[in-house]
Amino acid sequence: MRIIPARPGDVAKLLAFREEAAAWLTRLGTDQWQRPYPPERLLSTIKAGTVFMAMDGEETVGTITLTSEAEEGLWTEAELDEPSRFINKLTVARSHAGQNVGGRLLDWAGDRAYRDGAKWLRLDAWTTNEALQRYYIRQGFEHVRTVLEGDAVNGGPRVSGWLAQRPTQLLDHGFVDQTPAPDAIPPDGDYGPL
Repeated sequence: MRIIPARPGDVAKLLAFREEAAAWLTRLGTDQWQRPYPPERLLSTIKAGTVFMAMDGEETVGTITLTSEAEEGLWTEAELDEPSRFINKLTVARSHAGQNVGGRLLDWAGDRAYRDGAKWLRLDAWTTNEALQRYYIRQGFEHVRTVLEGDAVNGGPRVSGWLAQRPTQLLDHGFVDQTPAPDAIPPDGDYGPL
């Protein structure tokens, strides 16, 4: 398997990927990801060079967003002063469930963050999805706190405020890494042939 950056042309594929995950989450009884994700927002993160895809041959089997930007209102000033990278939207195709693709993507993110000088790999998870929270604990993350207020976007309680972190480190994630260095991200998110 290899890991590559997402490109602007991948928006439809990644939105369908998210819809598959949302349907699976509904069957599990959680309300996570029930609202459609805005395509323009996804395109913006792709162009910023923060969305990556795990590929098995030509099939997209996982995706993760890795950024140096934290969502506002989650982390304290002292925490934000520590070099960190933030992950979100970790998704694995149901066809590859149970094959540790998600764990390997987390290891890749921790390895990349370490190489980029970050001390912490941090995340915010769905507040009511306890199974997801237990998954992250099994992946070596430590729960920091849960933030319930301050979701200015939706004008109500925060739905993704379960905060966790783990130290970054060099890790053997097993992917053929075909991603550019963070300082080599083109401004339009188009990397040309990979």
